Amino acid sequence: MIKSIIVEDSELAQIELVNLLKSNSQIEVIGIAENGSKAIQLINDLNPDLVFMDIHLPDMDGFEVLNEINVLPQIIFTTAYDEYAIKSFDFNTIDYLLKPIKASRLTKAIDKIKSTEKDKPTLTIDNSIFIKDSDNYYIAQLKDIELFHTEGNYTKIFFNDKKPLLHKPLNKIEQRLDPNLFFRINRQEIININHIKKVDKWFKGKLKLTLTNGLEVEVSDRQSVKLKQLLSF
Repeated sequence: MIKSIIVEDSELAQIELVNLLKSNSQIEVIGIAENGSKAIQLINDLNPDLVFMDIHLPDMDGFEVLNEINVLPQIIFTTAYDEYAIKSFDFNTIDYLLKPIKASRLTKAIDKIKSTEKDKPTLTIDNSIFIKDSDNYYIAQLKDIELFHTEGNYTKIFFNDKKPLLHKPLNKIEQRLDPNLFFRINRQEIININHIKKVDKWFKGKLKLTLTNGLEVEVSDRQSVKLKQLLSF
């Protein structure tokens, strides 16, 4: 299911887009914003997969909204004007739909989302990731990341004595990581196996790990067995 937010100041346009989306069972509309301020709040709070964004809003334009949010979901711009088409593709834009939106054109845009998700490559140890935590920005190299720890809708990332929050759930992050380098030790945490400093036997056959940053983490029963298999010669 693709969780989506509609950002549109016209109530009629909101209703028309919601009705068009009802024919697609993979799209779930989880929020509607009628201005830029509410859009920023909804996107930061709900962390949608996709945003249908009208460029012209009462208090700011769609590009200003995207510059203020903590995460950057996939974007489909909806507008009655075509002069912003080129600029829109600097913002992770999947498509640019001119109003009135035709059902066939909307379907093509959604199909692009599906193919884009499939084409996302697995990140290697040499890749870096961008993190925006409130007003702070970080570039973290995957080789330096010791631990991913879930905190509600956020994931805390431990690297180089830093612990910023990324507004993305742990399951989404796991889909992009190399399973030979990053291991899910329990429901809340993924570790970089290159940062395991010490392994101790814990209760009932479970393992306790000490990471290079000194943090101790506990591996669940099932994952303890899998980790032993992964690290066995």
